[in-house]
Amino acid sequence: MSVDKNEVLKALSTLQLPDGGDLVSKDFIRAVTVNAGLVRFVIEAPSPEIAKKLAAIREAAEKIVLDLDGITSVTAVVTAHEEKAPPPNLKLGGHPKPQDGPTSVPGVARVLAIASGKGGVGKSTVSSNLAVALVKKGRRVGLLDADIYGPSQPRMMGVSKRPASPDGKIIIPLQAHGVTLMSIGLMVDPNKAVVWRGPMLMGALQQMLNQVQWGELDVLIVDLPPGTGDVQLTLCQKTELTGAIVVSTPQDVALLDARKALDMFSTLNTPILGMIENMSQYICPKCGHEAHIFGHGGVEVEAEALGLPFLGALPLDLSVRVAGDSGTPVAAGTGPVAQAYADLASKLVSMGIA
Repeated sequence: MSVDKNEVLKALSTLQLPDGGDLVSKDFIRAVTVNAGLVRFVIEAPSPEIAKKLAAIREAAEKIVLDLDGITSVTAVVTAHEEKAPPPNLKLGGHPKPQDGPTSVPGVARVLAIASGKGGVGKSTVSSNLAVALVKKGRRVGLLDADIYGPSQPRMMGVSKRPASPDGKIIIPLQAHGVTLMSIGLMVDPNKAVVWRGPMLMGALQQMLNQVQWGELDVLIVDLPPGTGDVQLTLCQKTELTGAIVVSTPQDVALLDARKALDMFSTLNTPILGMIENMSQYICPKCGHEAHIFGHGGVEVEAEALGLPFLGALPLDLSVRVAGDSGTPVAAGTGPVAQAYADLASKLVSMGIA
């Protein structure tokens, strides 16, 4: 039986503090993550003075959790919160750091870019639901929202808390539906536009890839912005990608732009792992009639013509929109749409992509 977050908190509650109480009852524990025997958490004290006293407690806390069955590694970080002098605040955006060539993301086995030639084809919806579906298949999954100008994953995944940065360098990502999540939308005012030039976008992407404590992941899904701009270029040239998956609706206008995305990845020597047809068909909930609002089969035909794998067709359904707006991806539940994502996740696993 695998250990979960509640069992970690239960173990930590047995560690008594010198002045009475425990780490859990005093609400000192933050950002608990459990991934295949690897546990991470933050001990956040109300002041730097108390944090100094907790430095010795940290080792004891790590040992208590390490003694749990199936736990192989434990990392705890002590930080402090103080109104007059808040903890270091990591700001994203700036000139990218120079590097020799593509680098891997520490602890991440595969990096998948989910792309589209144009907006509105459901690329972010596919990214969030695929991430959740892969978790249900037993994979350790991260989701990076790299759509800097229009981040939507915080709403779709139901999170809004600002990620912690204990030392002003490391970013501790959030957890939602079993997925490790990071988005620029968690770091900026949601009501403010991100008005950045290319170098700032590139710098922010590098930070979110390399300064986030992703942990050990089987796959990191990167939700790219639409088009063929700076973010795509930076990701392909600076990160060791497993490959890219292109999402499109079956209509001709969407496929025109999807071809541009495919050409971009080909030009940048990024492996193209396949294509997904989103909004492929609509089933009337009252009469059961199947309608093809955006056409049907266009992506499969395009994939076949280009010699690329066709990964699957996903339906257009009201439940997808409702679930995304409520912060619980439809793939987390049951039903025909959830099954479509489960089938897609199974196919990627069987192909060795995820």
